[in-house]
Amino acid sequence: MTIERIDTKQRMSRVVKHNGVIYLCGQVCTDSTQGITEQTQTMLMKVDALLEEAGSDREHILSATIYVKDMSYFGEMNAVWDSWVPQGHAPARACVTANMAREELLVEISVVAAEK
Repeated sequence: MTIERIDTKQRMSRVVKHNGVIYLCGQVCTDSTQGITEQTQTMLMKVDALLEEAGSDREHILSATIYVKDMSYFGEMNAVWDSWVPQGHAPARACVTANMAREELLVEISVVAAEK
């Protein structure tokens, strides 16, 4: 059982692969000065890039946990999410409110996917 770690730092690895399963660390937006729509879009772009690097894609996502700063953002975040998830490939998902690591962050996601 080999464990592969990609972009490992002292505190975490951005990607961990084990037995055909890919675990992404929490992903946030690229520009936290933007609103919830843009933050969600760029966050999901980062997920796409990491999945590709790890040998997977959004059709192979098994589960996602989404953390939103406030549930008032739920509808706007879901509009982006719904257009991003491929038809017929919706993963198991949880969405909760959470205190963010930085005040300006509105959304974060953690993803588990299968390798292609």
